Amino acid sequence: MSSVIDGKSVAAAVLEECRAEVTELKSRGITPGLAVVLVGEDPASQVYVGSKARTCIDLGIYSRKIELPATTTQDELITVVRELNADPAIHGILVQSPPPKHIDEEAVIRALDPRKDVDGFHPENVAKLALEDKTGFVPCTPAGCMRLLAAAGVPTAGAEAVVIGRSMIVGKPMALLLMAKGSDATVTVAHSRSKDLPAICRRADIVIAAVGRPEMVKADWVKDGAVVIDVGINRIEDPSKKSGYRLVGDVAYAEVAPKCSAITPVPGGVGPMTIALLMKNTLQAARQLG
Repeated sequence: MSSVIDGKSVAAAVLEECRAEVTELKSRGITPGLAVVLVGEDPASQVYVGSKARTCIDLGIYSRKIELPATTTQDELITVVRELNADPAIHGILVQSPPPKHIDEEAVIRALDPRKDVDGFHPENVAKLALEDKTGFVPCTPAGCMRLLAAAGVPTAGAEAVVIGRSMIVGKPMALLLMAKGSDATVTVAHSRSKDLPAICRRADIVIAAVGRPEMVKADWVKDGAVVIDVGINRIEDPSKKSGYRLVGDVAYAEVAPKCSAITPVPGGVGPMTIALLMKNTLQAARQLG
């Protein structure tokens, strides 16, 4: 029988840590501030931005939401970013992804002050992660996965871990975190074009699925007793639901879960951790900027 790793309860514990940190920072005259910039009217992005704002308010973090029309030019967006870089009330800046297609997201990331890049995507923060420099910011989703593994008591030292996915948002930083001193896992980064991907996964003590394909990882991909962290959030049609769809991960949960020693559900697994670690990063920025 697998143990379900409850991301909601772990995220709640992280947010309580944040609440105590906010109180301590305010006692020193520092009110942490997070600005979220949203370009366009993507419904999913609107939901995420609203959730981040509500979490800030609940914790006592100053929150600023900047909504720009979909017609905003790249130069106009970068001007907004630079104004936030210079604003002492703002310690963390997040530009909601994905932006409209005419925006070069990489150029926007590079325009951020790396000291306020609480998403951890600026090249300077990527380099700090590779160098294990703790002053940098770790992308929120992989950092959340590491907290889930720790909360579940999953030993990583000496474990063979397979990360399915090679994005800069999850896959690559996840691999770096698992390899880092103190984690000490042996890591394979695989992807949809890897030769005999199921055989690669079957070697793993820990599987991190972050490939963005609904229920791609099947039961015969996972060895008995493995730990599976499912990062995927995919919508699939379901006429029985009022919304017309349901959320599933990159793992075929119903068939994989019985083989695992521990597994994250979707929803309720990795998802809640992302916002919790964003708050953590914002407080780190506030401490470092003073």
